[in-house]
Amino acid sequence: QVQLVESGGGLVQPGGSLRLSCAASGDIFSINAMGWYRQAPGKQRELVAALTSGGTTNYADSVKGRFTISRDNAKNTVNLQMNSLKPEDTAVYYCNAEGVAGYPDMLERDYWGQGTQVTVSS
Repeated sequence: QVQLVESGGGLVQPGGSLRLSCAASGDIFSINAMGWYRQAPGKQRELVAALTSGGTTNYADSVKGRFTISRDNAKNTVNLQMNSLKPEDTAVYYCNAEGVAGYPDMLERDYWGQGTQVTVSS
C-alpha cells in the first residue's frame, strides 16, 4: 500500500504565502503523476496543480502565476508553493498520486491524502 501525508496547511492573511508538502510512503513501486486538489464548502473538488514524472505541469486558471508545484522524485514528495493567497483559496487541499504499490497486486491506483485545511482570512 501507498500512503500520502500532507503538511503545511494553516491560517494565513490575504496576500500571504503557504507551502504545502506531501510525502508518499509505503511499499512504493513507482509513482507517475502527483498533484493537488482542493474542495471548498459547497463546491466540487477541483484540480489545483499537477506534475508528471516527466515534468509536465497543469494549473487551474485561478491559481496560475500564484502557485507553483514542484516534485522530488527521489524522495517521493510533491510541494505546492502558494503565494498571493486570496480568501477564495480557502479549502481543504488534498494530495493525489498515481502510482503502483509493490503490495498487494502491483496495480496502478489513485492514492489520496487525508487533506489539510488552508484558511485565508484577515
